[in-house]
Amino acid sequence: MATVPATVTARAILSSSPMRWAVGGWSFFILENLVLSENRTYLIERLGDGGYHAAYGTLSTAAMASVGYGYLKKVRGAEPLLWAARSPAPAGARVMGFVCLSVGLGMASQIPPKIQIPVHFVGDGDGDKNSGEVGETAVMTTADAPTEKKGWQVRCPFDFTDNKNPDGELHGTERITRHPGLWSFGLLGLGNALLVPSLPQRAWLAMPAMVALIGGAHTDSRFRRGMGGTLPKEYDEVTSNVPFLAMSSGRQGSVVEAAREFWGEVKPLNALVAVGTAGVWVLRRGRG
Repeated sequence: MATVPATVTARAILSSSPMRWAVGGWSFFILENLVLSENRTYLIERLGDGGYHAAYGTLSTAAMASVGYGYLKKVRGAEPLLWAARSPAPAGARVMGFVCLSVGLGMASQIPPKIQIPVHFVGDGDGDKNSGEVGETAVMTTADAPTEKKGWQVRCPFDFTDNKNPDGELHGTERITRHPGLWSFGLLGLGNALLVPSLPQRAWLAMPAMVALIGGAHTDSRFRRGMGGTLPKEYDEVTSNVPFLAMSSGRQGSVVEAAREFWGEVKPLNALVAVGTAGVWVLRRGRG
């Protein structure tokens, strides 16, 4: 496989079949999450809680199926390449990859996101307490309490629930971002993207970071408006969607003070194991 020739234009690369597959499936996943969650109240009124979550879960599952198919059949190892296949990744790419993977694995070691079976059985009065909507937290208002009776229900195959209480005291990975589950997923993809030479594969691996950025921001917007959850002003003012923004901008006091508080609240051994794992992964993947 050849590296990217100087005559290849950005337009030609972006319009290529592998690149469309790399970006298209993830874009559909982001779009259907935005549209359905933004119109949550209206759709629940028309379809019922069960119908809404069935539609949400079905579309999310279809989107992720297209993402998986695209990667396996169209994207993985596709040209153009930034450097020759089986050659070592550039030093800068390895350093940045290590940083992204360390942060991603570090957050995952504290509050890991999980994969869930997209069909599950709900008992009387249980409803769907964990729909898996992008950026969704475990906070639920009285108006959102489910009333569906028992039966089979479709849900998103990824559970991004952070299981935090924004009414409580700021703690742990919440200091880094309001959505540690989303961003651990996104940074793991971004870190791996930096270690591969294939441009389409890079784009595919980087897209979960876009899911975190856009999905997290939209969830915050909805929660500020009381749609599907809450985001109290006091919590909003000292946290951020973008990792480390609140800590570095002084919202949590001085950077040193915020870092000291953070380190005292996390599981340090888990974090160190995560950093070590990231280092080993970069050494193995980055050498070609």
